[in-house]
Amino acid sequence: MRQKIEQLKTLFAEMEQAIIAYSGGVDSALVAKVAYDTLGSRALAVTAASPSLLPEELEDACIQAAEIGIAHQIVQTHEMDNPNYRANPINRCYFCKSELHDTLKPLAKELGYPYVVDGVNADDLQDYRPGIAAAKERGARSPLAELGITKLEVRQISQILGLSWWNKPAQPCLSSRFPYGEEITVAKLQRVGRAEVYLRKLGFNNLRVRSLEDTAKIELAPEQIKDFVANSDLSAIVSTFQSYGFMYVTLDLEGYRSGKLNQVLTSNVLSLPV
Repeated sequence: MRQKIEQLKTLFAEMEQAIIAYSGGVDSALVAKVAYDTLGSRALAVTAASPSLLPEELEDACIQAAEIGIAHQIVQTHEMDNPNYRANPINRCYFCKSELHDTLKPLAKELGYPYVVDGVNADDLQDYRPGIAAAKERGARSPLAELGITKLEVRQISQILGLSWWNKPAQPCLSSRFPYGEEITVAKLQRVGRAEVYLRKLGFNNLRVRSLEDTAKIELAPEQIKDFVANSDLSAIVSTFQSYGFMYVTLDLEGYRSGKLNQVLTSNVLSLPV
């Protein structure tokens, strides 16, 4: 792990200046940390704010950036203005990342930064991630993936570097809560976000609330399902979810599994280059 830290530092030293596409997740936070340790004021973390990002996640990103010490800027992105994004096709992430990097690339040029980098890791290359293609098309680099650093290694390196959020659960954008083909609206994003925040306040952290039209499907860590059913006030949870705009509330008995909505894709789709 120490060797990989040095490789990351060498990579950033060669860049001399870089903007980090920084969501506040463990991957981009590690990239921001190493970039700042190597480049100091020549590294800038930029977070895109939009309806698909929980306000709590934006707040966390700001707190983490301050702890790292890196300069931090927030920009607004407008992927919801794109009907291709709202329609939620299987390549929805392509349109999201296109909007992100179409915002970051001119910002980098304006400020004199030659590179925009992101937090894509080596494991991401093994999943269906059409957004990676959009970033590559716009010249973005992925230091973690370039060096073959996996998600597990991201957490290990983050722990070595003393980052208090090294074990933070993955929190992709809220649009990932919708099955492909279900239209995404701001109101739907907000009700999913509010539902997840509510469950986290009850003590359930590694979770998803999937939107299936009028139905909310709760996915919890498998080991938490029994406790949830036995000890939660289920009627209060249903009532709260209904106040957010859902009509029905269900529990996924398989539990949370990353990338679950991709299981509907055919092997031909999953084999496409990303």
